[in-house]
Amino acid sequence: MRYNVVKGAKYILEDSSYVIKNPNLHKKNWNKIFENNNPICLELGMGRGIFLIEMAKQYPNINFIGLEIDSSQTATAIKNIGTKRLKNLRIICSDANNIVDYFEREIDTIYLTFSEPWPKKQDEKKRFTSMHYLKLYDRIFKKNKHIVLKTDNKILFASSLENLSKYWYTFEKVSLDLHHDERKIPNLMTDFEIQYYKENRPIYYVDASFRN
Repeated sequence: MRYNVVKGAKYILEDSSYVIKNPNLHKKNWNKIFENNNPICLELGMGRGIFLIEMAKQYPNINFIGLEIDSSQTATAIKNIGTKRLKNLRIICSDANNIVDYFEREIDTIYLTFSEPWPKKQDEKKRFTSMHYLKLYDRIFKKNKHIVLKTDNKILFASSLENLSKYWYTFEKVSLDLHHDERKIPNLMTDFEIQYYKENRPIYYVDASFRN
């Protein structure tokens, strides 16, 4: 699935109250941004924001932050929010490698929903479940670690299970076909997932945690 370039994306981001322009200034103070001490969940590579918007609507007592490097996708996410008033949602347009500049022991859950799989061996360090990123997450999780991943890519899923296991995460739930899982795992679909569901592709899912 390809995204279109949004003309004037820069100005859409500048005008949106959902976009945090200087996230580094709010490190250790995100509770002030949300004006509460509710749990904070972070989605890396939020794309057009469909998943995060629905999560924010369904769980008003949880705060959600979406991070996306592409300004056109971020602008589309803002358009998808439209006139909705979601006080528990904020957006950062930035590279995921910068998260340690934005957060310090403040994140409760990280969502990785249909992230770029980087299937080639030479690109595996770019995957959001590589050891490089898992070490970054250590510095932003509030206390216990909690990662939820969904993907249609076997290579990404297999490497994710391997790296999470090596990093001493335990698997709360694992599914090789989320939409046909007999356990009926609660699930809100992303825009990619909606299309993949129509194509009858299996969706791989893991809910992993590490309790200190």
